[in-house]
Amino acid sequence: MQTVHSIAELRHALRHTTRPAFVATMGNLHAGHLALVAQAKPLGDATVASIFVNRLQFLPHEDFDSYPRTFEADRDKLEAAGCDVLFAPRERDLYPEPQTFKVQPDPALADLLEGEFRPGFFTGVATVVMKLFMAVFAGKAQGTAVFGKKDYQQLMVIRRMVQQFALPIDIAGHETERADDGLALSSRNGYLSTEERSHALQLAQALQALARDAAAASPAQLPTLESAAMQALAALGWQPDYLTVRRRADLLPPQAGDGAGQLVALGAARLGSTRLIDNLEF
Repeated sequence: MQTVHSIAELRHALRHTTRPAFVATMGNLHAGHLALVAQAKPLGDATVASIFVNRLQFLPHEDFDSYPRTFEADRDKLEAAGCDVLFAPRERDLYPEPQTFKVQPDPALADLLEGEFRPGFFTGVATVVMKLFMAVFAGKAQGTAVFGKKDYQQLMVIRRMVQQFALPIDIAGHETERADDGLALSSRNGYLSTEERSHALQLAQALQALARDAAAASPAQLPTLESAAMQALAALGWQPDYLTVRRRADLLPPQAGDGAGQLVALGAARLGSTRLIDNLEF
C-alpha cells in the first residue's frame, strides 16, 4: 500500500488508474470502516482510502482536538484489508488557505435532524467530501465512493451533491456494521465507559420499538409515538436529541400512503458525554 500526503502525490499515484474506488474516513478505524474497503475493492481498479479529521464539520464545543488519532494502527489495518493507496493529508495539504468557498447543501435536507442539532455540520461534510472527490477522481471518467448507512443523512446529502453537480461518481451505501450484541460500530464508542457500553444498545432497541409501533400507526399518531420513545430513553439515563420516523426518500415526516419499505427510524442521543446515532429502515 502506498501512503501519500499531498493532492499532487495522490494524483501521481493514481495516474494509471481509470476507475478508483474510494472510502473517506476520519481514522480511528474499526471493522465498519474495513467493511467499506472490502465493498470498494471489486468496484474499481484501485482502492483508495483517506484519513483526515475535518475541522470544518466540528462545532466549537465538539471534540475536534480530542478526536482519537491512531494513524499507525489505521495504516496497518488498511494495508491488511488490501487498500492500494492511503491518502493522509495534513491540514495544510487539504486547506492550504482558509476554505472560504464552501458547498452549501439544500437546507430542506441538511437543516433537519443532525443539521438542526449540529448547525453547519453538513456544510463541513459536503465541502471536505467535494475536495476529496476532486483529489481522487480528477481526470477520471468514472469512479465509486462507498459510505456507511449508519450516517444515514450524511449518505443522502452526499448522493444529492453528486447528483446536483453531475459528478461521474457512483455512491454505494454499505449496511451498518454492528457488534455481536447489535450496537452500531462507531469510532465514538471508544468514549463509552464500561458501564455505559453495557447500556449503549438501548438506543438501537428504542428505534426497533419505535419502528414496530410506527408500522401499525397512522402518520397522525407518529408524534405521540416519537415523544413516548424519547421519554422512555430519557428515563434510562440518556439525553435524546431525536427519535423519529421519516421517509427514506427525503427524510420528511410520512404522509398517508407511506408504508413498509419506505420508512426509516432515526435517533441521536447522548449517553454520558458520548453522542451516538443509529437508524433502522423498515
